[in-house]
Amino acid sequence: MMLRIRIFEEMVGALVTANEIRTPCHLYIGQEAIAVGVCTVLRQDDTVWGGHRSHGHYLAKGGDLKAMMAEIFGKATGCAHGRGGSMHLVAPAQGIFGTVPLVAATIPLAVGAALSAKLRGTDQVAVAFFGDGATDEGHFHESLNLAALYRLPVLFVCENNFYSTHLTLKERRVKDNIVESAALHGLASLVVDGNDVVAVYQAASQAVDRARAGGGPTLLECRTYRWRGHVGPALDLEVGQNRQRDLSEWMQKDPIMRLRERLREEGISDADLSEIEQRVAAEVDVAVSFARQSPPPDENELLHHVYASRRGA
Repeated sequence: MMLRIRIFEEMVGALVTANEIRTPCHLYIGQEAIAVGVCTVLRQDDTVWGGHRSHGHYLAKGGDLKAMMAEIFGKATGCAHGRGGSMHLVAPAQGIFGTVPLVAATIPLAVGAALSAKLRGTDQVAVAFFGDGATDEGHFHESLNLAALYRLPVLFVCENNFYSTHLTLKERRVKDNIVESAALHGLASLVVDGNDVVAVYQAASQAVDRARAGGGPTLLECRTYRWRGHVGPALDLEVGQNRQRDLSEWMQKDPIMRLRERLREEGISDADLSEIEQRVAAEVDVAVSFARQSPPPDENELLHHVYASRRGA
């Protein structure tokens, strides 16, 4: 799944460069272990709520590869019928009811989903994925407080990649202390290596089990790094004094490379790993062909899903 996300995102970057894709795309390259580690723990009826950088969340939770590629192309066969583009992804059957690019906006939506599960008496869990920049917003603190107060089954996953657009963490905060917000609101919390998919999986497993058993919410701070710029395929090496040095260091912590080495130690052959990579690359090629051949949305449907209407009216 990490390879699927990586190869998909690299393809999207190439298509943006070629001007074949026009919608703004925030790429998830470098952060794959977080989406995969968390979503592997979840059931299909659990919900995930992401923001502008959510291609990885969509795929890891089971979203359709071809439907997302078509959506990014703006085609009628896309998961939002070509209306949403890169940042508005939906797959209700997989528990993805919409990603929202407004910073921190889906954190309270996840809390609402968790409240719904508690009121209905199910053991569903809601997960909010958000970046470190979202912790600067009031939504973040209000959501943690409400979730803790009612012991809601929600997992807050902060993907701390040390950038909010082009500002580094230390340009925005006096201290590197995001995880301490949990204790202030009465939540369990943990800092985890966000480039180690096994560590993320283990931490998420404990948090999800606690939530299902009525133990309340958890904040996971997953420390990682985005390889590409805030938006688009560029590396943004000119951003900040330390970007070039930091990117080089973080690329040596590539989550896919680290897992590949671990699998080799467990006896998985290079041939098997290459076969997986070739199979995933073929899936992405099929998705691109599907998107290219799909029709654009019908102009007569422009106002559909814009205004509420009563059934039978």
